[in-house]
Amino acid sequence: MSDLPVPVVVDPETGGWSVDGQPMILIPRHYYVFIQMEMEKRFGIAATAELFHTAAARAARLWCEREALSHGLAGVEVFCHYLKRLTERGYGRFAVEAVDARAGRAAIRLEHSCYALEYGAGAKRRTCYAFGGMFIGAMEYLAAAAGLAEPRLMAEETQCRAEGAACCRFEVRPA
Repeated sequence: MSDLPVPVVVDPETGGWSVDGQPMILIPRHYYVFIQMEMEKRFGIAATAELFHTAAARAARLWCEREALSHGLAGVEVFCHYLKRLTERGYGRFAVEAVDARAGRAAIRLEHSCYALEYGAGAKRRTCYAFGGMFIGAMEYLAAAAGLAEPRLMAEETQCRAEGAACCRFEVRPA
């Protein structure tokens, strides 16, 4: 096996994978994205976006909580670590352009999004909305960990490679 950017542990008894003590699975990118595509066909884009938002926010919050404990991280470094791990796991190349946990604001650039690559530029629309829930969950974790009142946040994909932009961009802000 070649060197991986994350420390993968494979349980010899169960075959289960873990990274930093968190259970993981390895699936093809197209499979992951095809789930979203099929859901859009069956339920519509708005319902799919809502479902991904809820699930992704919940998962991101739990991941941040576990990673903060596992690595002794606090504050904005948890958010940055989360995006680093998303990059290392193949979702795309994330860069934090700005983050203010107290204000509930963040700006994120994403190059090589797994969604935009699978949908292609022919989609002519924003396809990476699932990441918005991830950013909200991570920001909610930061607020809770700092003892702040949990903000109601929204995340917006302001541009997407699948609609012809050079990269995807997201803004997180109070709702």
